[in-house]
Amino acid sequence: MAKTLAELAALVPDSYIIGDGSLEIASIQHDSRKVTQGTLFACMVGAHVDGHTFIPQAREKGAVAIITANEDADMPAGVAVLVVKNLSEALQTIVPYFYDYPARKMRVIGITGTNGKTSISYMTRAMLRKMGFRVGLIGTIQIMIEDEVLPIHNTTPDVVELQGTLNNMAEKGMDYVVMEVSSHALDQNRVAGMEFDTVVFTNLTQDHLDYHKTMENYMLAKAKLFDMVGDTANVKNGKCAVVNIDDNAGEVMLDHAKCRQITYAINNAASLKAENIEVLASGAKFDIKIGNTVLPLDLKITGIFNIYNAMAAVGAALAEGIPAPIIKAALDEFESVPGRFELVRGGQDFAVIVDYAHTPDGLENILHTARQIAKKRIITVFGCGGDRDRTKRPIMGRIAAELSDVIIATSDNPRTEDPQFILNQVVEGVREKAGDKQHEDIIDRREAIFRAVELAEKDDIVVIAGKGHENYQILKDKTIHFDDKEVAMEAIQNKIK
Repeated sequence: MAKTLAELAALVPDSYIIGDGSLEIASIQHDSRKVTQGTLFACMVGAHVDGHTFIPQAREKGAVAIITANEDADMPAGVAVLVVKNLSEALQTIVPYFYDYPARKMRVIGITGTNGKTSISYMTRAMLRKMGFRVGLIGTIQIMIEDEVLPIHNTTPDVVELQGTLNNMAEKGMDYVVMEVSSHALDQNRVAGMEFDTVVFTNLTQDHLDYHKTMENYMLAKAKLFDMVGDTANVKNGKCAVVNIDDNAGEVMLDHAKCRQITYAINNAASLKAENIEVLASGAKFDIKIGNTVLPLDLKITGIFNIYNAMAAVGAALAEGIPAPIIKAALDEFESVPGRFELVRGGQDFAVIVDYAHTPDGLENILHTARQIAKKRIITVFGCGGDRDRTKRPIMGRIAAELSDVIIATSDNPRTEDPQFILNQVVEGVREKAGDKQHEDIIDRREAIFRAVELAEKDDIVVIAGKGHENYQILKDKTIHFDDKEVAMEAIQNKIK
């Protein structure tokens, strides 16, 4: 895998080397804490951090060369420097090559869409493992190499982290990688140098407009994944696109996918169609019609959205040749994904559900599901994140007010924004639709969860939405430990003691 600095420089037009081009590069890093002997250190310049300031630490840990787009940067004596015009673009070319294109050594399933990516990735992983394959997973919650768990900071890591992770998976003998692919990653080309084999589209609803500005831009960012799967430069065979055609954006994804296609739907004619649907408190039963055959499923997870998620995963499994009996066995025993409609059980006589729903569509889905199984009231605790799409705040407020009996608006991850300002925007929507329903504004999320549990009576459902699996809260000046499930359990124990 080791390459010379000159070999890497030759990949990048208009680049040049100051110093010894024959140096062997053992790794590429942009985090000085991860530098080891023989590293090429990339001086990334972000909104808050300039990688050039960490050159001394990188050198001390063994960096032998620097790659930078700043030809005027001060460099310590004796270090080789690769100067490029655009650092991000250079890394997108250099890093996959350095690792010998690890995505070509495994089958790779990419999943994109606003909602459902995590659940689909875990279901797909379960089916592949049931078949006996060794599977790596890259997702919102964590990275997994079989059962080894690694932390993750973005839904799709940047090209340096991603290619290093893929190389690690290839070296450990993974047959498959199942990964969530975000619109940001596609737009920023973090998946450069990757080859996907099966790609899945879940749905497109409002999110990330702070970044993409328009739904059209957001949709076209997602469509890049479908361009990639049909790329004529791909070296592996058996490409397939799995697409939800109950979503209007599904046709766009199909137009971009120049390969075999599997569609899924509940309402429209499709390759996979869900019929005889029963949504119960304990799970969901339905049949998937696949041509002239029927695959009956009895899920332990509930909600119409999970029926869509299961069909997407079935489509991916079928695309990869997994037989129906294995698919059924894996899905019938599949239990849950952390923070996705997850029940908190503390011996109480009401239900508490924690869910990651942080978009209008996601919130609407879980509240519709809660309504289907509710015997009495739905008490909803939710907020909206700071430094993100502001237009969805009143929309989510309206949805919560329409679909809940008691509404408690609170903070999510305020980041650098004033939590009260965010809450005011959410509450605008709540007040539009709440009428005479009980609604409260409690800026402290812990206090809001305790209040919801305090109000809950026998057979009510408390829905705590927005953070799901997250065990932190991002404030203006720090990140603190905060886990909705832990706080809910503490509130339950406090109530029933």
